[in-house]
Amino acid sequence: MNGALSRFFGGSPMHVLVRLIIISFVVGILLAALNIQPYDVIYWFESVIYRIYDMGFEAFRRGGEYFILGAVIVFPIWLVMRVLAMGRRPPPPD
Repeated sequence: MNGALSRFFGGSPMHVLVRLIIISFVVGILLAALNIQPYDVIYWFESVIYRIYDMGFEAFRRGGEYFILGAVIVFPIWLVMRVLAMGRRPPPPD
């Protein structure tokens, strides 16, 4: 169970939690420096959802195009990184 949990989190769950807390704190400082409040992010997300609803299916077409455009770059890089990571990682014990 612990091995599967560590594999899911990408490391020790406690280490990942500490790392996420530190990153959240740093991002919070950056957003505060830019004068962006948590409610601004929530309202922005809400307005995006309303705009998508108002635009109808055109938004899904555009979203699909954006997804494909990003996937052309992201998925090959991810695949190469996973293959290279597999070469460095020892095989799991039987």
